[in-house]
Amino acid sequence: MAYQSIIFEKSEGIAVITLNRPEKLNALDHTLLQDIARAVDEVAADDEVKAVIMTGTGRAFCSGADLTGTVRGTDPRQKLRNLVKPTIGAINGVVAGGGLGMACTLDIRIASEQARFSSIFVRRGLVPDCGVSYFLPRLVGTAKALEMMWTGDLIDAREAERIGLVSRVVPHDDLIKVCREFAMRLVKGPSVSIELTKRMVYDGLEANNYSSQLAYESWAQSMANQTDDVAEGRRSFVEKREPVFKGM
Repeated sequence: MAYQSIIFEKSEGIAVITLNRPEKLNALDHTLLQDIARAVDEVAADDEVKAVIMTGTGRAFCSGADLTGTVRGTDPRQKLRNLVKPTIGAINGVVAGGGLGMACTLDIRIASEQARFSSIFVRRGLVPDCGVSYFLPRLVGTAKALEMMWTGDLIDAREAERIGLVSRVVPHDDLIKVCREFAMRLVKGPSVSIELTKRMVYDGLEANNYSSQLAYESWAQSMANQTDDVAEGRRSFVEKREPVFKGM
């Protein structure tokens, strides 16, 4: 499948979606939104892909909406949210506005030392959108989220790590390598268990009900117990070796 505004690569069970409008700091326009949405659909339909990395070319991950062009189009954030496969943000540079919403939709964010983050909407007289008002308080807490949304201040990668917006910060030149290493751990893991865990966590956050979550865990555990990977996990424990999971 041909793409105009992203680079899409698949190898060793990992799909890499690279936003590729560096001259516009990877700002979101109609074509870029459509390309991301199509790539997510392609990932969802490909059983060989077990993990997804999203990153950007140049100085930005995504600087938000392209105010010089047309931003209408299928919003891929809902597709990313509903994707059961794990998603990793390799945050290579500037993340602002709608780009922050895109980054927050991903399951895990690993940042380059050059990454910078801003909920910049207020500086344009706007309110947060693209899911920022939903995700940001859940990731960093209400007070810090409001501070970011009320000021539009730019925070650096270390501050983002401190408040929980990113999982860790790595040297810029190591970013993709570190993200691929983490993704490969997921590829080699029991994919049914990993995907069930993702569904369970997000559905549990939405429901926010302890009794319901216990019932959900019981159902998910019964599903996991039907896989060959559970039997392999037990065998490897008895045989004192690393498990070799097949994702089934």
